[in-house]
Amino acid sequence: MSEQEHLGADHAELLAALCKLDGEIAEAAGRAMAAWAPALQREEFRGSAENMAAYLALRQADLRGFQHPLAALGLSSLGRAEGHVRASLAAVIAALGRITGGGEAEFPPAAAFDAPGELLDARRDALFGGAPDSPQTRILVTLPTEAATEDGMLDRLVAAGADCVRINTAHDGPEVWAAMIAQTRAAGQAAGRRVPVSMDLAGPKIRIEAVARVEGVRLKIGERFALATDAGAAPDLPVAVLSHAELFAHMPVGQPVWINDGKLRARVVERPDDSCAILTVTGARAKGEKLKPEKGVNLPGADLAIPALTDDDRGVLGFVASHADIVSFSFVQTVEDVQTLLAELTARCQGRALPAVMLKIETPLAVRNLPQMIVAAGGQVPVAVMIARGDLAVEIGFERLSEMQEEILWLCEAAQVPVVWATQVLDGLLRDGQASRAETTDAAMGQRAECVMLNKGQYLAEAVAFLRSVMGRMDRHQDKKFAHLGPLKTWRLP
Repeated sequence: MSEQEHLGADHAELLAALCKLDGEIAEAAGRAMAAWAPALQREEFRGSAENMAAYLALRQADLRGFQHPLAALGLSSLGRAEGHVRASLAAVIAALGRITGGGEAEFPPAAAFDAPGELLDARRDALFGGAPDSPQTRILVTLPTEAATEDGMLDRLVAAGADCVRINTAHDGPEVWAAMIAQTRAAGQAAGRRVPVSMDLAGPKIRIEAVARVEGVRLKIGERFALATDAGAAPDLPVAVLSHAELFAHMPVGQPVWINDGKLRARVVERPDDSCAILTVTGARAKGEKLKPEKGVNLPGADLAIPALTDDDRGVLGFVASHADIVSFSFVQTVEDVQTLLAELTARCQGRALPAVMLKIETPLAVRNLPQMIVAAGGQVPVAVMIARGDLAVEIGFERLSEMQEEILWLCEAAQVPVVWATQVLDGLLRDGQASRAETTDAAMGQRAECVMLNKGQYLAEAVAFLRSVMGRMDRHQDKKFAHLGPLKTWRLP
């Protein structure tokens, strides 16, 4: 066999394998759509669900064996197929058929590749607004309490480039929220554009409620303390009382426990009874860490069966449903959580259109259930996803965060669902007026999402302007995983 004939046989084998893969994807995606069908009440989301199902089916396979042979032929290696899975496969199969003479499949129309991106952009704009000259990634600004009363604050933020605002219902109250929203609407009207309002439901606050025997104590590596439901437990040790007694069911010996966003890390070493756990510190600063009330508690890797919607959330949901453009759902973990929120919103909206829902992904269970939760929410209302990187990093481990945030970006692009890149973006600039090099790089990475969230800080307007500049510069070079090959102006040939 000549080299040309050998290559032809290889290409024919590659074509047959891709055709087989395409059939398997169609079958698997069909099964998923049959399971999801009852949730898809919005017909406009059906195509997005179909593409997400196809993407999930595609990524069950190991595609690495296809990629180099396809790239060697100048064909797509399927590395940018998220938004148009079946069309990408169809184009590669059609091209290989021409190369091998083994098929006459039609190439998909250009619209099959353009329409998904246009749909995602339209959904981004509907949710997060944006001026005509905004970078493609929108900026979501967390409002401080002063935004309710400080004249001109919202005007400055909007002028600096804020596209939408966020109000956290864990702080302040309806009177302050109403004033914030009024200031936002007025600033948007003055700027000649819509500035949407997102309101965060607080969710269950898993935290330390009280402490005992901690005065003057800084816990260091190797030292012991207790978590309990009663401050009188473990009389010889510092004690932290937990807000949720049900957490003890998820604390076997060996379970890691992180407190205050991981500043204090420990591991369960004894379980004296069902309402007390003895822990040894495994990570802390050299000077030690204090146990304090109100600090958050995380159990990395544990699936906590705690409902996302609390009684406090239900108490504010009437206001949120009447005023917010987006309801940001904290600690959502299951389809049942999503269904509960939608039912509560429906009861309060009384026939009015429901606000959009943003799923805040904070736990391993939420990550695992994300496709089904997207379908449950997107099947009824406009939906977005927030990568809540702070809580998520604590829950899944910092070493896994970089991988997981990429996978969530890919999945949501497949579902044509806008993503918010959140937690500590430009934190140094917000707090001290100066961004670090690492923060600037992180902000630039956020350009691949549809929106980036900034927290509160003294230099909020400056951070908005800085972020807008970074986003605009990155737009020249990148759109999701697609590199824009504009001319490089930094170097010239001699």
